[in-house]
Amino acid sequence: MRWARVLLALLVLAVPARAETCRFTVYLTIDTGWMDRAEQIAEVMRRHDVKATLFLADERTYRGDTSLADSWAEFWRARVAEGHAFGSHTLRHWYFRGDLGTDRVRFVPWGAREGTTLDAAQMCAELRAVEDRLKAMTGRGLDPIWRAPGGRTTPNALRFAEACGFRHIGWTANGFLGDELPSDRHPNRALLAQSLRTIRDGEVLVMHWGIRSRQEKYADVFEDLIIGLKSRGFCFATLTEPTPRLTAEAQR
Repeated sequence: MRWARVLLALLVLAVPARAETCRFTVYLTIDTGWMDRAEQIAEVMRRHDVKATLFLADERTYRGDTSLADSWAEFWRARVAEGHAFGSHTLRHWYFRGDLGTDRVRFVPWGAREGTTLDAAQMCAELRAVEDRLKAMTGRGLDPIWRAPGGRTTPNALRFAEACGFRHIGWTANGFLGDELPSDRHPNRALLAQSLRTIRDGEVLVMHWGIRSRQEKYADVFEDLIIGLKSRGFCFATLTEPTPRLTAEAQR
């Protein structure tokens, strides 16, 4: 009977794995943030073959450096090799706080009342500086998409970016995963349950590689989110392949 067991094993190996059935599509996007759970999140995506769209800014990280410093080059090279999409999140990760006429936009640090103003050329330089850093570290450029910090745009900011070749991508209401909310009022299990209950076909999801202020780290339920969505027939795609039909909400 030994030969029969060997034959059975060979037959099992010869049967191709069942292809994943995709009934719905979601678009996972990840902003830089504190980066303290970056490796954990990346490992989950590798294990489940999830492709995401990564919006990059040069933010301070838990290491004491910034997320586009050379010290992060190996991390970004690995993400390029995995086939993720990349967009600009502005170099400084400041916030757009209103237009001045038709030719300038106010750009200020988080929590500050004053900052600077950008004209169209300076806005383009702010977005392209991210591409320069990514190319220096990985040889790869950006996809023609961007996201304003906090998702907060102005008419001038959108117009300047579009003239520079960048389309704005926000997120959908059900796609807000809540990883930046206070965990005492929004624990992981509650956020996870809400997402699995409300996410629908075509949603654009948003999270970060880590949030400094959150005590219970969302990364600890990230794999549960992936497994839960896949079990419901969701597949993950980037925002560039194929180009999705985004709602006006996600493009704000």
